[in-house]
Amino acid sequence: MIVAVRREVRPLLTLAVPVILAEVGWMAMGLVDTIMVGRLGPAAIGAAGMGSSVFTAIVIFGMGLMLGLDTFVSQAYGARRLDECLAWLHQGVWLALIVGPVLMVATWLTATTLDVWGLHPAIRVLVRPYLRDISLGALPLLLYAGFRRYLQGLHVVKPVMFALITANLVNAAGNWVLIYGHLGLPAMGVQGSAWATDLARAYMAAFLYITIRIVHRRRGDAHPQVPWRPDWSRMRRLISLGLPAASQVALEVGGFAAATAMAGKLDPISSGGHQIAMNLAGLAFMVPLGLASASAVRVGHALGAGDSLRARRAGWTALVIGATLMLVIGASLLTFREPLVRLFTSDVRLIAIGVQLLAIAAGFQLFDGVQAIATGVLRGAGDTRTPVLFNVVGYWVLGLPVGYSLCFRYGWGVRGLWFGLSAGLILVSLALTVAWTRKARRIGS
Repeated sequence: MIVAVRREVRPLLTLAVPVILAEVGWMAMGLVDTIMVGRLGPAAIGAAGMGSSVFTAIVIFGMGLMLGLDTFVSQAYGARRLDECLAWLHQGVWLALIVGPVLMVATWLTATTLDVWGLHPAIRVLVRPYLRDISLGALPLLLYAGFRRYLQGLHVVKPVMFALITANLVNAAGNWVLIYGHLGLPAMGVQGSAWATDLARAYMAAFLYITIRIVHRRRGDAHPQVPWRPDWSRMRRLISLGLPAASQVALEVGGFAAATAMAGKLDPISSGGHQIAMNLAGLAFMVPLGLASASAVRVGHALGAGDSLRARRAGWTALVIGATLMLVIGASLLTFREPLVRLFTSDVRLIAIGVQLLAIAAGFQLFDGVQAIATGVLRGAGDTRTPVLFNVVGYWVLGLPVGYSLCFRYGWGVRGLWFGLSAGLILVSLALTVAWTRKARRIGS
């Protein structure tokens, strides 16, 4: 087993490192937003963080539908069927064009319900316009997701990394201009952050579209011709595989968004501290998330080529590497938690809460990483339903109820929310590791 794992390390990391950097770039956009609205005060930090979390919890469902492309494109590429790869890309684009406007409307409707959420008034007044503005980024975000899954399935990952890195520059520049009113434009405050994010997401979609055109042009006569029209049979297959994956991602992200909404009921200091720690924990999560995407492609590619041994090896290699990295990341968060929090604010009250929450986050890094990677390897093997079940139990049956009780009934405050989420993560991690163990045995039988 050890020799087999070593054999898979290099090809997995070759694919995973650019994907991880792309995920870090994705999360860095939220970090930049939080840092740049930080000068506006704790309420602005809490509002931008909450608005972003709520929007992500809505739009992530549509992005999750695209996760089926990981399996279909990678397996088709493993079987050397470029026409199949292209056909799946086309259906991903059609799905984005259908679902994107629906998610935009859903975000607008959510913004109209904020009065009944029990939010602190200083936060609520800033969240509503933020949600309405950021909803405009739903369609380009789904197009980006479809383009990205297609390219990753072809093992073309460096442009994805470059798109996210440069999008951060677009976002930072947009924040500087729109939040504070530079270059003759009016200062829009928290709303300016939403518009900057929309601009960056449109840029990402355009960048990957141009990349795909270049990839196709380089094939020359070898590039297959597949018509751009909806194929409802393929669409049903894509949704059938992607719907459980979308549900799993939405349940996980929704769990953290619900915790953020609960934190919004507390004072702006607690909500702001929660958002700072959540941004840093989210940045750490991008490492296993990138590994999960790469491992899904590696497992799917191996199965498409009929190599079950390589599929098992890819899955276990990803889990071993991920567990090791998350132990290191957890130790780093614990050691440098105060300097990290100080990157966002100089408010001693925010720093005190952020440091406490980051210590809790350090403790669950191993479990957070393992559950993410186990989800990825299961998806590569075509199993997107098992993670849904355990996410429901882990986050919504255990984590959130426990967190709510500790926070509001037992007076632990925002720390109680984090202890509850930690309990859910541990359960999901253990359950999905067992599920992959059983799946790997069946693959080899």
